[in-house]
Amino acid sequence: MSVAFDLACLPDSFYDDPYPTYRLLREHEPVKRLPGGGVFLSHHADLARVYHDTATFSSDKRREFGTKYGATSRLFRHHTTSLVFNDAPYHARVRRTILGALIPRALAPLGPKLAALVDRLLDDASERQTIDGIADFAAAIPVEVIGDLLLVPDADRAPLRNWSLAILGALEPVLSSEAFAQGERALAEFHAYLRGLIAERRMRPGDSARDVLTRLIASEEPLSDDELVENCVFLLNAGHETTTNLIGNALELFARFPDERRRVLDDPALLRSAIEEVLRYESSNQLGNRLAVRDCEVGGVEIAEGTFVTLGIGAANRDAAVFEGPDRFDAARRPNPHLAFAAGPHQCAGMNLARMEATIALEGFLKRFPDYALVGPPLRARRARFRGFTTLPIAIRSG
Repeated sequence: MSVAFDLACLPDSFYDDPYPTYRLLREHEPVKRLPGGGVFLSHHADLARVYHDTATFSSDKRREFGTKYGATSRLFRHHTTSLVFNDAPYHARVRRTILGALIPRALAPLGPKLAALVDRLLDDASERQTIDGIADFAAAIPVEVIGDLLLVPDADRAPLRNWSLAILGALEPVLSSEAFAQGERALAEFHAYLRGLIAERRMRPGDSARDVLTRLIASEEPLSDDELVENCVFLLNAGHETTTNLIGNALELFARFPDERRRVLDDPALLRSAIEEVLRYESSNQLGNRLAVRDCEVGGVEIAEGTFVTLGIGAANRDAAVFEGPDRFDAARRPNPHLAFAAGPHQCAGMNLARMEATIALEGFLKRFPDYALVGPPLRARRARFRGFTTLPIAIRSG
């Protein structure tokens, strides 16, 4: 059976619920040849193999993004300089430099300030009958956290979210001229701001124990100014939309599955596994990409050197060969070897930060508003790569 599927031409229904399509692909064409010449993988085992086989599957996006953006564009320079779209040795060097600032011990000082931010947001919510779970809560958290990591002054933080949305929007499989222009403009503005911030920090270093930018500048493997700028943009982007989506998706899922919410309320220790289940069930990042740099075979299908490989993260995280009852949301699911943060050398450097933000945010929200309910349909972003909501109308009912 051939499954009709083209990332360049997706029906509107796919954005609402891609999982029936992913199930058909797993069952009938787990290595799906796409009309544009690439392949789409949907089996968990195949994605895991690709993530770990960096000698065969490259993360370097210069070829792909040169065609997509043009080699002189800001989007090309950004995405081919940030660590996520590069191979060793550059990827390993930059990851080592950044990772030290994102391990749990380094992040611990952020906890009290994050808890205070969540409390303020919930105090504001308690004074209203309804809130937008995205604009009034989920999206307000990551920008402040990244701002704290880089010690961006509070007065300068207002543009950060829109810059991130515009830059990440340009990663969608189909890029409109308007989205390209928005991404270019956002990068121009963000670059200018960061260069000023970096120059100031070089003259007046901050406390490296809580200032990631000072830590990056003073690293034993120092980054050039261009590398610093692009990887600070990466830090904002990596920690913003995906974490916003994680928190928003969790709020929607707890509303959609009240029995699972009740399990977490009755046993707060389940929150940790519930967050992992949100990551699996509604992966914030649904797609990954690699380039085959030599002839190979995946899932019994020959793949030629030069083939673009799209990794169906959202599809693999519903693979019945790995997850019992994959379409069931189970707050206590264990084990849960989801691929929401990828795997192998490119496993998400910010996963500890995302988990910390989600834990503190959801713990506070559920404690304050255990009986909240959705009022009206939530609106999903029409994106294939990033899965989340633009609007999540919530009625607050204090418990």
